[in-house]
Amino acid sequence: MLEYCKLQIGCILVILYTVFIYYKELRRFRQKHKPSLFDGLLMLGLVCVLFDGLTAYTVNHLDVVDKLVNQVLHLFFLVSLDSFIFLLFLYMLSITAGFPKKQGITFLLNLPFIVNIIIVVVNIPNLQYHEGEISNYSMGMSAYTCFAMAAIYIVFSMVIFLKRWRYTEKHKRVSVFTYLLILACVTGYQMFHPQALLSSICVTVIVLGVYMNQENPAVNELSIYHHEMIMGFATLVENKDGSTGGHVRRTTLYVKLLAEELRERGYYKDVLTKDYMKNLLRAAPMHDVGKIAIPDAILQKPGRLTSEEFEIMKQHTTSGAKIIRETFGHLERKEYTEMAYQVAFCHHEKWNGKGYPQGLKRKEIPLCARIMAIADVFDAVSEKRCYRDAMPLEQCFEIIQEGSGQDFDPLLVEIFMDIRDKVEDIHHRMNDNVQDA
Repeated sequence: MLEYCKLQIGCILVILYTVFIYYKELRRFRQKHKPSLFDGLLMLGLVCVLFDGLTAYTVNHLDVVDKLVNQVLHLFFLVSLDSFIFLLFLYMLSITAGFPKKQGITFLLNLPFIVNIIIVVVNIPNLQYHEGEISNYSMGMSAYTCFAMAAIYIVFSMVIFLKRWRYTEKHKRVSVFTYLLILACVTGYQMFHPQALLSSICVTVIVLGVYMNQENPAVNELSIYHHEMIMGFATLVENKDGSTGGHVRRTTLYVKLLAEELRERGYYKDVLTKDYMKNLLRAAPMHDVGKIAIPDAILQKPGRLTSEEFEIMKQHTTSGAKIIRETFGHLERKEYTEMAYQVAFCHHEKWNGKGYPQGLKRKEIPLCARIMAIADVFDAVSEKRCYRDAMPLEQCFEIIQEGSGQDFDPLLVEIFMDIRDKVEDIHHRMNDNVQDA
């Protein structure tokens, strides 16, 4: 029995080991875990390889295996293989571009899978069996549509990812390209050499690649530590200027709220990828990191700054950019470093070009810095500082509104005003937390 399914048995053992390590590491780091697309890939990978092995045996023992049993096993194999390819596409979509909001696009992306499953089921009785030099193999319309579906989703993936390539992290670009290359090569080779039976190798390599590059709990734990380190460092710098605390966390929440609403409405959809959003939320706390280089006498001055003192204060943008380049420039995640640099350097630029340090205007200012500018100013005027009391929220929103087209991007101001209730909710909730502490 093992003669024709040794490869599949080896692949099952590899996937089972991956499953064991994955869930063991989740328990080790006590990470909260909800059923995910990767869990689905693991389970479907096992099912797919299992039925690949069973059909490899039955197709070589047609004289002793009932025809109906053979057809049913092939049906499960083809359906599980199609489901694995489709789920891989959804997974790659989720880690890069995110799922589309429009139902029409969602239906279009699902259509090849739905049509393929119908064709496989309808045509499974017409499956043909051929004798090869290495192994017998099955062909027919049900098998051909699997090749066609794989090709369609490879094309879908390339179109979607190329549009968002610039705003996807480098390691994900390499991973996605590798998965697509493996899928394309194995599908192409299997099409012209059907007796090779390489499906199991393709499934196993992809499962291993996804685990090592995206889903390894140990790597995710390091990412969490990195984020907490950034928040801690930013909070430490924040305490220098005599603020009441919470500025870093509040502005990060405002940035998150504004960016998510921007994406929800379909603006900058090729820019606001999942990676861009993640890097933005990790870069936002670093916007004032340059204040660590500003003398306390200026940061904590209770009155209005002189023109000379204000010139020194303005240097926190260039100092922050320099600190980020020198501190984080060696990190592999270049996309994060660049965004943190832009946020620190450009968050005081103004839409009309009268900001600092470079006098950039309009869309010369990076999107991340334009978003940060609104969050920073709103929080600055709505909270108590060493030189003045907090302003009423009504007046704070008026300041943002009056700055539209002058200090701030008009589109961002419009959206910020539209989500005023959510902004106020964050403001009240964070203040309550500070008072409770």
